Amino acid sequence: MEKLIEMIEKLELENQLSLEEMPEIDLYMDQVIQLFENKFAASKRNEDEKVLTKTMINNYAKGKLFIPIKNKKYTKEHLILISLIYQLKGALSINDIKVTLEEMNKLVLEGDVDIKNFYQTFLQLSSENVEKFQDDIKIGADHVEEKLANLEGNSDYLQKMLLITSFVHMSNLYRRVAEKLVDEIIEEK
Repeated sequence: MEKLIEMIEKLELENQLSLEEMPEIDLYMDQVIQLFENKFAASKRNEDEKVLTKTMINNYAKGKLFIPIKNKKYTKEHLILISLIYQLKGALSINDIKVTLEEMNKLVLEGDVDIKNFYQTFLQLSSENVEKFQDDIKIGADHVEEKLANLEGNSDYLQKMLLITSFVHMSNLYRRVAEKLVDEIIEEK
């Protein structure tokens, strides 16, 4: 259990790109990539993994996942949308992300949403989610330990296996609900 808590602390789950960290001036693509790489480097699973690449940004732009770019520069609104894409792509398909952000992009272009306020609310919810997550991990680990008493064999391996399958199952449940919400957005069109 202590190892698990230590592992969670190393994940830097609170690591989010805040509005204050986003420059007020528009950025070129290389500067956007550098900003994201610097901020989320600790979130990478290994050194070879890239947080954001030119190809990713170009694909997001071509797929209309965010508002059009002007003069090859990215505004704070672009950075917010790219940050949301970064968060969403861990669980949703690119098509689902496009569907999810389509209305937001429209609202941003029309000036009908304060995207900075929306993003700040997202960051607050994310912070609260991290706290709930840490509590849930502890409860889940305790539950696995209780169930482990009924099993014979290499208890260290079996404990890890039960934790992995349990956490992945919970992740899948949340992903499925998110996908259903995306489906509702599609149906409402």
